Amino acid sequence: MADKPSRAVVLYGDGLVRFVDSSHIHLHSLASKASCGFLSLPIAPPSESEDERIVREFALLLDAYEAYHDTVRSTSLVTISERFMGMKAAIFTNNASLKSFGTKLGFSVFQIDALYKNSPAGAEPPVDFGASELLKLLGFQVGKTVETSQYDLVFVHVGAGEVNVEKDKATDDVGYLNALVGAITQIAQPGSEIGARLHLSVVTSYGKVSEKDDPNLSVSFRKDDENSYLSKLVPRQSYTMKGSQPRKDVRHHCPMLIAQWQYAVTRKDMAETFSFKDFKECGGNLVIPADRFLHEVAFKLWKAPKYGA
Repeated sequence: MADKPSRAVVLYGDGLVRFVDSSHIHLHSLASKASCGFLSLPIAPPSESEDERIVREFALLLDAYEAYHDTVRSTSLVTISERFMGMKAAIFTNNASLKSFGTKLGFSVFQIDALYKNSPAGAEPPVDFGASELLKLLGFQVGKTVETSQYDLVFVHVGAGEVNVEKDKATDDVGYLNALVGAITQIAQPGSEIGARLHLSVVTSYGKVSEKDDPNLSVSFRKDDENSYLSKLVPRQSYTMKGSQPRKDVRHHCPMLIAQWQYAVTRKDMAETFSFKDFKECGGNLVIPADRFLHEVAFKLWKAPKYGA
């Protein structure tokens, strides 16, 4: 546990995990030093549109699923600040539906290109400038930490085709996510003042899925695993439970992948690549429900008690 509250960046690659490959070296480098695992999701409602999926899954990350349903009936909801001890939060996204939902939850909402609007011509690469601007919002600049910051938490939502809106540009979006990870970790060097206070989460999802998706992308415990004498040594997490009640409609396949890193705070596991296989075999976080994610991050910011404590 840090001796001061952290400030957090969440890079959310919505529907992009399928496109991560060996060329995305910054994502793999992060995984090699981060604490890695999965966030489980419920089964999607039938006939859900892509925009509905985007907002619903983001709502789950915020533990605001009920609020997502209430948006039809209400123009104002309980805000992030009211739920998490005055936490100030912002989101960068190009998705109109997500902007509307974020505004109702009390987020400051920006277009992704707002990170680059003040970039001087011929200066540092745009992604490097954007990373610097992102960290400034959290009070990190010129290698130092300002004691008061504009925000405690900043999300960057990158969806398939959101950054580059031309058709079939999902791979470009993964490249952008990869470059942004590299730029942020370059600034937040281990042992630096920023590195000690910045909590970085990279979350990626599969987007729209079906029961016919690859059965090897399942996080459930297999029968052949149970027969192994080593299975008794493997801890199991109750991601299928909420309190004492079973969760309904848990989707056991195609979870979100998550890698979290903060120098000298998060634990390093044995994962070496940003991949489902490596996270399942070597990740340290196993599986938690997606609606517990923000509670875990808020704890690092001193804005919530420890989940499960």
